[in-house]
Amino acid sequence: MHEPSWRNVLNTGSPGTPAGQLHGERLRRPAAVLWDMDGTLVDTEPYWIATEYELADRYGGTWSEEHALSLVGNDLLVSGAYIREHMGIDRTPEEIVDELLDGVVSRVRQAIPWRPGARELLEELRARRVPCALVTMSWMRFVTPIVEQLAPDTFHALVTGDRVEFGKPHPEPYLAAAALLGVEPSDCLAVEDSNTGAKSAEAAGCTVLCVPNHVPILEGERRVFRESLAGLGVDDLWLL
Repeated sequence: MHEPSWRNVLNTGSPGTPAGQLHGERLRRPAAVLWDMDGTLVDTEPYWIATEYELADRYGGTWSEEHALSLVGNDLLVSGAYIREHMGIDRTPEEIVDELLDGVVSRVRQAIPWRPGARELLEELRARRVPCALVTMSWMRFVTPIVEQLAPDTFHALVTGDRVEFGKPHPEPYLAAAALLGVEPSDCLAVEDSNTGAKSAEAAGCTVLCVPNHVPILEGERRVFRESLAGLGVDDLWLL
């Protein structure tokens, strides 16, 4: 059986935290942390949903919250095909994706809705020199204005939906991220907010920190759960 190559580090968590309670124990440190974006790093799902409703109004289609939530975590072209069918509009999946991106990029440039604790945890990971990758099914032109608001070396690799052949829940996005970082997926911790994303990371061999947001996530052998990233420090991650 493959033994993870996570380095042993001395836990220096502060008292009162789970890490602090285990002060002195040796913890396994992941080779890298791989981050989903929509719903995990930023709460942009409401932006997508609002833009979908605008699209339905523009072309005389019909839409529902149930349809919108079924797309969370999906590859964008898969979502475009779903919207074409279920919204009932005469637009190609590619045209639908382009118009969706126009809407959400416009909203993000006005305000980025960071998820509680996510940016702080990213900054601590950077300070501790833990490699991070962004693994999202959003396309690069949507990712760019968000990443621009972070320190330049926050992410050592970016994997976006327009740069992979197979999107989540296929393992390719997480396999690609690990390869770009030069680490084994089994030595990585992935952070996800959807069952689709958790499937992708789990299938790649990652341990998955699941922080459900707009949709539920099922239990799984390689999945651990938290209600929020708020108050979660780097030493707490090693306990996972």
